[in-house]
Amino acid sequence: MDEEINFIIDSAEESMQKAIAHLEKEFVKIRAGKASPSMVGSVLVDYYGSKTPLNQVGNVNTPDARTISIQPFEKSLIQEIEKAIQVANLGFNPMNNGESVIINVPPLTEERRRELAKQAKAEAEDAKVGVRNDRKSANNDIKKSDVSDDEKKNAEVDIQKLTDKYIAKIDEVLANKEKEIMTV
Repeated sequence: MDEEINFIIDSAEESMQKAIAHLEKEFVKIRAGKASPSMVGSVLVDYYGSKTPLNQVGNVNTPDARTISIQPFEKSLIQEIEKAIQVANLGFNPMNNGESVIINVPPLTEERRRELAKQAKAEAEDAKVGVRNDRKSANNDIKKSDVSDDEKKNAEVDIQKLTDKYIAKIDEVLANKEKEIMTV
């Protein structure tokens, strides 16, 4: 097969892999009942006048499946960390014990689990749209290339196989996430 065609197919596959990677990153943000440091990853703390990510002003860890513990590097930041968590509107109620900030992660209700499953489906659909756009872009590049019609047809078949493979992968990742969300 022509080098130009190989390049088009390779770059399409690379884009499709990025769509899967992005989906997995988005899924990490959807909590499934277990406490995780990534749940507070978006929290920005007012640190001497500048907004700083929470993990840069303290240690964030999960001593158990229902608790997130934040140990600030400076004790004076405890109130700022509490305020930042409340402002982030994550649905958590932080408490401090003078040493650290503790967040008890409430168990998910059935209704909330369904909402999270819907959110996961929407993210997966976005990823599928991205993969289909990569296919369309690759097919357009193939049509513009200077190769025989047979090679163009073969390349389009290869692109479709890649698309099917990555759509199936997205469905698999979604099924795993839905199972994780719905498991009590």
